[in-house]
Amino acid sequence: MLKKFSRLITAFDDFSEAGIRRSAQRFGRRNFLSILGGALVGGTTLPMLPFNRSGGRAHAQGADDDTACEYWRYCALDGFLCTCCGGTVSSCPPGSEASAVTWVGTCQNAHDGKAYLISYNDCCGVTSCGRCPCNYNVGERPGYRMGVHNDINWCMANDRGIYHCTVAAVIGVSAGG
Repeated sequence: MLKKFSRLITAFDDFSEAGIRRSAQRFGRRNFLSILGGALVGGTTLPMLPFNRSGGRAHAQGADDDTACEYWRYCALDGFLCTCCGGTVSSCPPGSEASAVTWVGTCQNAHDGKAYLISYNDCCGVTSCGRCPCNYNVGERPGYRMGVHNDINWCMANDRGIYHCTVAAVIGVSAGG
């Protein structure tokens, strides 16, 4: 039994060595290092990219109160409003930090008729706020399309992955609006 196992390991070693030698003859170290470096740099920037989950333009709600779910910026927000939890419409409350990954939606402001690009950032690191829950699903898609699904804990990319609340920062005017 031990002899069979030893032959199997030797065969695996020989196969691995032959594959590595063939690879070394075809590709140089510099080529390997450039591919590896590109993958490492590209992999670190991927979590910083925002997700476009607008799925088309959402129309504004009429309320001017940023502590109400009907406020126009919240057209695609699912979570607790940071304005009810010690933060503002665009900044996290003290003690929490913005998620490294965000989702983006397009909401139309009823006052000026323009469509704005909204970055929804979950604020992370402290226990859930639990006040002013909102659940707007305009443009949301099933969970298998992560970038257009708002039921995800976007704090997963942070060191402190506990969800607290969500902010809705205007990051620009939509090209179509």
